[in-house]
This record gives sequence, C-alpha cells and structure tokens, in this order.
Amino acid sequence: MNAISFHDVTLRLDGHVVLDNVSLEIVQQEFIGVLGPNGAGKTTLMRAALGLVPAGGGKIDVLGRLATRGNPDIGYMPQVRRALGTMRLSGWDFVAGVVGGHRLGMPILGKTDRAEVDRALALVGASELAHRPLAEISGGEQQRLLLAQALIGRPQLLLLDEPLSNLDPHHQQAVVALVKSLQAELGITVLFSAHELNPLLGTIDRVLYLGHGQAALGTVDEVITGPVLSRIYGSEIDVVRLKNRIFVMSGGHDVERDEHRHDLLSEQTHIPGR
Repeated sequence: MNAISFHDVTLRLDGHVVLDNVSLEIVQQEFIGVLGPNGAGKTTLMRAALGLVPAGGGKIDVLGRLATRGNPDIGYMPQVRRALGTMRLSGWDFVAGVVGGHRLGMPILGKTDRAEVDRALALVGASELAHRPLAEISGGEQQRLLLAQALIGRPQLLLLDEPLSNLDPHHQQAVVALVKSLQAELGITVLFSAHELNPLLGTIDRVLYLGHGQAALGTVDEVITGPVLSRIYGSEIDVVRLKNRIFVMSGGHDVERDEHRHDLLSEQTHIPGR
C-alpha cells in the first residue's frame, strides 16, 4: 500500500490547471521534498491529498483509500504568514487547540488527550515551551509548536507546507533535522515543500518537482537535471553543482533563490485589501 497515489489526476484552482493528468506513487515511510516555482501547485497538491481540493479528473488514494476530508491519519502543517506571537496563548494551549479537530476556542481535555499534547510537545523537543506565551518565543520555536500540532493523533502521513519560510539557515537546518528524526523514529511518510532544494539535500529520499501542470518524481540525480527542469519551468535551465550544493540557473540567475526573494518582497509590500 502506497502512502499517496495519483492516478491520471488533474487539479484546477480558480479555473487554472495546476496539475494536468499526473500519475505518481509515494511509498510509505519515504521523505519527499516537494519543490517548484511559485504557483506550481505545491500547496494545492497537499490540499488535494487532504480531500480539500477535489480532483477534476482521475483518482487520489491516500493510505489505501480515496482522499477525503478529515482523515485522522494525516498531519498537516499549513503555511503560516502571520506571527503566532500575536495570539494570547501558551505553547501548551496552542497545541491543545487542535485536539479532536478543534481550531477555534479551547477544548476541554481529559487525561488521555492531555497526555497526547504532552507527548507531541516532547517529540519535537518543546516541552519547555508549554507554559511560555507565544509572544515570547522565537520563529524556530514557533515551528516546533506547529509541528507538534501536526503530530496530534499519531498520523501516518505528515504534510508540511513550506515550514522553512522566514527562518535563517541555522533554524532551517534544525527543522529539517528534527523532521528527519521524527520520520525515522515514528516510521511515517513526510511530504516537505520548500522554496529551494539545498536545505533538504542529504535528507530526502526523493524529490517531487512541480511546474507547468507537470510533475517529476525521483531521486535528486534523476530529477534535478537540465532537461527535466527545463520541461518543468518551460524555459532553458542549467543545473550547477558546487561544494555539495545545487543551483538551478536560468540566464545566469538562481531561479529558486530569486523566486523566494520575490515571494518575500511581495509579502512585505502587500497592502491588506488590495
């Protein structure tokens, strides 16, 4: 049984084709890096696995059954753009807020559920954050709490949507190492989307690269090549390897890094309501 299977799947968002007749299989207990240019469908693919985006064609199986909403075997860490520090909660309350599917308000937890919250915090090394206000913790510590939320309910599949956003290289490395250790310890499958490949090198089993409605799934050496990425990006791509790092280049520009900078600039200059 695969963790995720897409059978001739087409996904549309706001009338735009995000994935076009894509088939792929992700094996249980794999660590998959999900990459691609902005708008390539990284988030949409994860939301489809969650049953939140219906397939416009084909079939999506998750852990042996059709993708449906509310699957307790999936843990999901969505993109977070606003600071959690604005929330008047302790770390423990923040994690406890998702027990039983709650997202608004605080559930009343029994002994078993309280133990589950403590377990999730311990797994991510955040027990010391339990009684600290969110306003007093760092961005890297916030990511640990979000990861603890995703682990509530003991999922078999973990979907992490760009958990490295807005973290410095040191904290990025710490998050990747933590997720890898959890994947090995718990025997779970992980899909980990990111703006660029290098923070994931040496950690992922395979890479899933999305773009122009297409998908390429394989090892880094199989997928991160000029011909494959030229097809994904729809333009001429060169792959440069230097000192254990890989650079995806187009016309002398680092495509992945430039896209990330553009995304950050868009966030910083965004005016609400426009």
